[in-house]
Amino acid sequence: MPTTDPLISAFVLIVLAVFTLGLILKELKQPHIIGYIIAGFILGPHVLGIIKQPSLLAHMGNMGVILLLFFVGLELSPKRLVENWLVSLFGTTLQILVSVIFVAILSFIFQWSWQQIILLGFIISLSSTSVVFKLLQDWHELNTKVGQDVIGILLVQDIFLFPMLIIVGFLTSKTIDWNTVSLQIIGGVAMITLITWIVIKKKIDISFLKRLGNDHETQLFLSLILCFGIATLAGLLKISPALGAFLGGMLVAAIKETHWVHDNLLPLRTIFIAFFFISIGMLINPDFIRPYFWQILLLTVSILVTNTLINAVILKTLGESWRISLYGGSLLSQVGELSFILTAIGYQTDIFSVITYNMMNTTIAISLLLSPLWILLTKKIIAKAELHLATISQEKK
Repeated sequence: MPTTDPLISAFVLIVLAVFTLGLILKELKQPHIIGYIIAGFILGPHVLGIIKQPSLLAHMGNMGVILLLFFVGLELSPKRLVENWLVSLFGTTLQILVSVIFVAILSFIFQWSWQQIILLGFIISLSSTSVVFKLLQDWHELNTKVGQDVIGILLVQDIFLFPMLIIVGFLTSKTIDWNTVSLQIIGGVAMITLITWIVIKKKIDISFLKRLGNDHETQLFLSLILCFGIATLAGLLKISPALGAFLGGMLVAAIKETHWVHDNLLPLRTIFIAFFFISIGMLINPDFIRPYFWQILLLTVSILVTNTLINAVILKTLGESWRISLYGGSLLSQVGELSFILTAIGYQTDIFSVITYNMMNTTIAISLLLSPLWILLTKKIIAKAELHLATISQEKK
């Protein structure tokens, strides 16, 4: 007698949960990201246990991140990104240094070792490329001044992960894989060369693409090749595949006759991005949170507030207005998905205990869940402050 495939049943429940939560959040005027994470939490192994293969969902989610950054590359202006290099490079460097100093100050209370100080500083300094890009796209703010500043910082943060991994390798007295480092250097030079070429060239003409006409099936598969092919090439050079996809998007945007790429991949991006955030929600374990509730809450709130203030001050120091600086700081307030890599290394090398490892992973996941609400709250505070100042100014006149 035929039976329903359990994978199909799980997929239907995931879609139903996302759809229902999406309707609720739309009424509450909240981002869909929150619904995706809550769906993962409810359906994941720690609550209902409906999703039996969380690793499969995580892999599909990684494809969503690649698609998301490919789309950002399609929509972003390379010229404006290069012009904004001062904020991106110095802002990111200062932010990482200040984060490590902040953790060092806290170490007087928590008695952390110097290895833990450096690693924790690195972890909280990395913001979420996926969350911020998704929010900026949804709010049509990618090409605003604050959007350009934040995107530049996020991309440099992704690049800085590689020297962070090298430094952590020294911390644990492990032998550095110089072959990997060499590939990363080659990849970095290739990436800078590609961006420079795109900025100078502006438009690239490939006559072959005109032959595709309205052949939508061929266009779809060529779009997938362009997106995931360049991401795979970046991975071979030990660079983040998502960052490679971003560069691929910039390249495709510069090529004539590729306007169809956006429309062909948009539905896939929406589905796979949802899977990514669902996989984040599955990391939240209520059984672990219960005994450490106040510590996790204090740590999460401290990170959101501290990262907002650190980034706001840095952006202000680099010449931005207070409004842009505070909003940009809130956008960079959460701990990003790349920090999961650093926490795993911390646990594998005995820098972190199992409790610290689980606490950091839980904190990262919750910060991703709460950051859209925190950003919206910051926007409202800024708007009210501007209105109040405008009222005072009118009264003085």
